[in-house]
Amino acid sequence: MKGRRLAPVPLDGDPGRRPATRRRRQLSVTALAVLPLLALGACSTTLPTPEPEPVPAVAPPAVSVAQAQRVLDSVAEVVAAGDAAGDAGTLASRLEGPALAIRTAEYVRNNANAGTRPPTVLPFDEQALLVPETDTWPRTQLVVTEQPADLQAPRVLVLRQATPRDPYKLWGWARLLPSVETPATAAPEEGSPTLPPDAEGLLMTPQDAVAQYTDVLANGDGSSYAGSFAADSFRSAIETERAAVVTQLGDAATLTQTYAPVSEPVVTLATVDGGAIVVSEIATTSTVTLPEAGGSITVEPFYSALAGGATTAGTSLTRTFSGVVVMYVPPADSGAQVQVLAGEQSVTGASAQ
Repeated sequence: MKGRRLAPVPLDGDPGRRPATRRRRQLSVTALAVLPLLALGACSTTLPTPEPEPVPAVAPPAVSVAQAQRVLDSVAEVVAAGDAAGDAGTLASRLEGPALAIRTAEYVRNNANAGTRPPTVLPFDEQALLVPETDTWPRTQLVVTEQPADLQAPRVLVLRQATPRDPYKLWGWARLLPSVETPATAAPEEGSPTLPPDAEGLLMTPQDAVAQYTDVLANGDGSSYAGSFAADSFRSAIETERAAVVTQLGDAATLTQTYAPVSEPVVTLATVDGGAIVVSEIATTSTVTLPEAGGSITVEPFYSALAGGATTAGTSLTRTFSGVVVMYVPPADSGAQVQVLAGEQSVTGASAQ
């Protein structure tokens, strides 16, 4: 075997014998060792030719169900350790993107409120797995979790592997909205085809779907794209919260909110009916502005911690949100609307002026 050195085997039991005798015995052993080789060479039997397994017509799924659960277990361990310590220092080994930003901010919020605002409960037991059929990187898979013990909605966990040598990391999560029906996808053992951001054959491209939905979030029914999207509770919650803030402010200040996609969708998976499940990050900026100088805005402890310790704002207070949205884009000829399946957003930054 390569790398293994065998000790020389003595041909007699007495190292003090004459060299000539030792050479004669060595020659005899060598001659005997050649005989089997000569006998083999005289045989005309053809050795069998190995037949490799045929190459599959499509790429295999990126990860098996068993591998997916091991990934979830590893991520759960890191999250549990971070939650126990209230420290985001080790999260980057298994979290990235909006998941890392949101979890880090949740620790800040809890510490700023004397431990009374613990981070979001994240379940890590899967009930459904959406695996990409791909042989390239990065790779992104979706996990629909079991319902948490506190009876909150199940989560859609988004797991991403950047390169073949990197571990899967939790990129983001979103709450599964009530009464939604997730369209059928390929079995995990087969994997679902991945589609590009500009994929055709859908009601709209995945990239346009996210951009148009952010316009609907900003303008509601006044958006020119509102008719392409079914009503959803994620949008309703945002509109309700926005209206409450406007009512609370009255004439004392104004509220401005903007919504925008963050880069391209992180993944688009084809569904059995010819549609697609699109996952993307959405950034929200919410600014409360005083109409004139001389007033001030009291900054609550959480936003103060994010804003570098500012306790008041003389001109404006801006909060930034990181969000994840999972939507179903139907085939172009289906006559159906785009349906948001899951959504989540949380404050991850603040600044006071």
